[in-house]
Amino acid sequence: MTIRRYEALLVLNTKGKEESANDLIEGIEKQIKAAKVEVEQVQRLEKRQFAYPSQKQTSGFYVNFVIHATPAQIDSLRDKWKLDSSIHLQHYQQLKPAAQAA
Repeated sequence: MTIRRYEALLVLNTKGKEESANDLIEGIEKQIKAAKVEVEQVQRLEKRQFAYPSQKQTSGFYVNFVIHATPAQIDSLRDKWKLDSSIHLQHYQQLKPAAQAA
Protein backbone atom coordinates (compact mmCIF):
# COMPACT_ATOMS: atom_id res chain seq x y z
CA MET A 1 0.00 0.00 0.00
CA THR A 2 1.05 3.55 -0.54
CA ILE A 3 1.95 5.90 2.24
CA ARG A 4 -0.31 8.93 2.40
CA ARG A 5 -0.29 12.14 4.40
CA TYR A 6 -3.01 12.46 7.05
CA GLU A 7 -4.17 14.89 9.67
CA ALA A 8 -5.30 13.21 12.89
CA LEU A 9 -7.33 15.46 15.21
CA LEU A 10 -7.71 13.99 18.69
CA VAL A 11 -9.71 15.34 21.61
CA LEU A 12 -8.20 14.16 24.87
CA ASN A 13 -10.16 13.49 28.03
CA THR A 14 -8.03 14.92 30.85
CA LYS A 15 -10.86 15.01 33.40
CA GLY A 16 -9.96 13.00 36.50
CA LYS A 17 -6.51 12.14 35.14
CA GLU A 18 -3.40 12.70 37.20
CA GLU A 19 -1.30 13.02 34.06
CA SER A 20 -1.09 16.35 32.31
CA ALA A 21 -2.11 16.82 28.68
CA ASN A 22 1.57 16.94 27.67
CA ASP A 23 2.17 13.49 29.18
CA LEU A 24 -0.84 12.12 27.28
CA ILE A 25 0.36 13.68 24.02
CA GLU A 26 3.85 12.22 24.46
CA GLY A 27 2.33 8.80 25.12
CA ILE A 28 0.17 9.03 22.00
CA GLU A 29 3.16 10.11 19.93
CA LYS A 30 5.07 7.04 21.19
CA GLN A 31 2.13 4.83 20.19
CA ILE A 32 2.14 6.37 16.71
CA LYS A 33 5.87 5.78 16.29
CA ALA A 34 5.52 2.23 17.64
CA ALA A 35 3.03 1.59 14.80
CA LYS A 36 5.84 2.60 12.38
CA VAL A 37 4.06 5.81 11.36
CA GLU A 38 6.09 8.94 10.66
CA VAL A 39 5.04 12.05 12.61
CA GLU A 40 5.56 15.24 10.59
CA GLN A 41 4.06 17.76 12.99
CA VAL A 42 2.32 17.95 16.39
CA GLN A 43 0.07 20.91 17.16
CA ARG A 44 -1.13 21.34 20.74
CA LEU A 45 -4.26 23.41 20.24
CA GLU A 46 -5.39 23.88 23.89
CA LYS A 47 -8.35 22.93 26.04
CA ARG A 48 -11.71 24.08 24.68
CA GLN A 49 -15.32 23.96 25.80
CA PHE A 50 -17.71 21.90 23.66
CA ALA A 51 -20.77 23.60 22.18
CA TYR A 52 -22.87 20.94 23.91
CA PRO A 53 -21.97 18.05 26.27
CA SER A 54 -20.64 14.91 24.62
CA GLN A 55 -20.90 11.70 26.64
CA LYS A 56 -21.24 13.75 29.86
CA GLN A 57 -18.08 15.70 29.05
CA THR A 58 -18.09 19.49 28.55
CA SER A 59 -14.50 20.14 27.40
CA GLY A 60 -11.43 18.47 25.96
CA PHE A 61 -7.81 19.12 25.04
CA TYR A 62 -7.37 19.28 21.26
CA VAL A 63 -4.20 18.01 19.60
CA ASN A 64 -3.50 17.71 15.88
CA PHE A 65 -0.96 15.29 14.35
CA VAL A 66 0.21 15.43 10.74
CA ILE A 67 1.40 11.91 9.92
CA HIS A 68 2.50 9.72 7.01
CA ALA A 69 0.80 6.33 7.05
CA THR A 70 -0.98 3.70 5.01
CA PRO A 71 -4.77 3.33 5.26
CA ALA A 72 -4.25 0.05 7.15
CA GLN A 73 -2.09 1.81 9.75
CA ILE A 74 -4.78 4.49 10.20
CA ASP A 75 -7.41 1.78 10.72
CA SER A 76 -5.15 0.09 13.27
CA LEU A 77 -4.63 3.32 15.23
CA ARG A 78 -8.36 4.14 15.06
CA ASP A 79 -9.31 0.70 16.42
CA LYS A 80 -6.68 0.88 19.17
CA TRP A 81 -7.78 4.35 20.32
CA LYS A 82 -11.49 3.47 20.35
CA LEU A 83 -10.70 1.47 23.49
CA ASP A 84 -8.60 4.20 25.11
CA SER A 85 -10.61 6.25 27.61
CA SER A 86 -8.12 9.14 27.48
CA ILE A 87 -9.02 9.80 23.82
CA HIS A 88 -12.54 11.20 23.70
CA LEU A 89 -12.88 11.85 19.95
CA GLN A 90 -10.74 11.17 16.89
CA HIS A 91 -10.97 12.39 13.31
CA TYR A 92 -8.72 11.61 10.32
CA GLN A 93 -8.43 13.49 7.06
CA GLN A 94 -6.23 12.71 4.08
CA LEU A 95 -4.08 15.67 3.03
CA LYS A 96 -2.36 16.48 -0.23
CA PRO A 97 1.32 15.52 -0.39
CA ALA A 98 3.62 18.14 1.18
CA ALA A 99 5.12 19.14 -2.18
CA GLN A 100 1.68 19.92 -3.65
CA ALA A 101 0.39 21.65 -0.50
CA ALA A 102 3.10 24.35 -0.67
